[in-house]
Amino acid sequence: MASRLQQVSSHLAPSDNVANKVGVKSPEDVVIVSALRSAITRARKGGFKDTLPEEILSGVFQGVLKQTKIDPSLVNDIAVGNVLPAGGGATNARMAALHAGFPDTTSVNTVNRQCSSGLQAVVQIATAIQTGLIEVGIGAGVESMTKNYGAGAMSATSEKIADSCPAAADCLVPMGITSENVAAEYKVDRQKQDAFAASSHTKAVEAQKNGWFKEEIVPLEAVVEDKEGNEKTVVVDRDDGVRPGTSAESLAKLRPAFDEQGTTTAGNASQVSDVGSPILGKYITSAVVGVPPRIMGVGPAYAIPVAVERAGLKLEDIDIYEINEAFASQAVYSVEKLGVPLEKVNPKGGAIAFGHPLGCTGARQIATLMPELKRQGKKLGVTSMCIGSGMGMAAVFESEQ
Repeated sequence: MASRLQQVSSHLAPSDNVANKVGVKSPEDVVIVSALRSAITRARKGGFKDTLPEEILSGVFQGVLKQTKIDPSLVNDIAVGNVLPAGGGATNARMAALHAGFPDTTSVNTVNRQCSSGLQAVVQIATAIQTGLIEVGIGAGVESMTKNYGAGAMSATSEKIADSCPAAADCLVPMGITSENVAAEYKVDRQKQDAFAASSHTKAVEAQKNGWFKEEIVPLEAVVEDKEGNEKTVVVDRDDGVRPGTSAESLAKLRPAFDEQGTTTAGNASQVSDVGSPILGKYITSAVVGVPPRIMGVGPAYAIPVAVERAGLKLEDIDIYEINEAFASQAVYSVEKLGVPLEKVNPKGGAIAFGHPLGCTGARQIATLMPELKRQGKKLGVTSMCIGSGMGMAAVFESEQ
């Protein structure tokens, strides 16, 4: 008994382990050696509209293998975030890995934490490496909103539970209405939302013009079918939702999308998109928190401080924040609540400009963050997003480039 108590005490005592500490390199660190993604294309209209998610994912996996030159047999496990596919997309993910060249000894699983699924996949792999369960892994995300988005993706829910628990009923509130709730409750007016949305497009246009996305995007061939059924092969190598010339004035002309008296429009909400993005698998720490489901969009405002404090940092220490722009209302609120300078937020634009493929966004943000930290010569970055049904997730990363 005494020896057992001594063992437990040793686990609780302060440790000299410096793994994943900011500014300190350790052989125990979980390091990112590749951060790539496909381009993001408009659902039902873009270059991936006739491409299945496993085809996109396989293409990016192949890009990772080519970039890193790693022996595929060294990869122990792959976690893929996705939200919409039937069966959790598990078979599709396994097929993608095998097609890309990973042996059958490399295991695969899928994870669904709604909009943070891609980040959750990365955290899952990083944690497995930290605890010694695996040595090398891939955290990824993929989503085809063309193939799977819509009412059919929703499972049946209990009326009994919804009727007896208002908080549970709020989990069923449409995402657009939660945006309206945030805007009304925290007084984020239409003008602020449209200005933020226009800025997202302006930054994304500049980033495309200067080639700042090239380092993170794997060009993929895709077959596109026109209205007459004719097929042609195209190379998809740029995000096609970015709209040059978008201004707050042009966005102000759009009608509200979810409430006639509301402020959320198709122009200041994220686009529906198709994309895939793996991260080969280092990070500092992460955090997930719960918030009221009816205002789920405020999640980043509460998850980010927890993750940053857990990393031993202050909000002002962070150089770049990649905060998902599910809706301008919640992004504006989160930025204002945190007191983060706008110039630190989404410097290459965000989901309003190029889309929010649900299960992939968390992984895509890391692929966007890492080369941007390098380009700016900065060190510390945070990725974060709100999560349907009332949560927020955030993670802290350090560049060593």
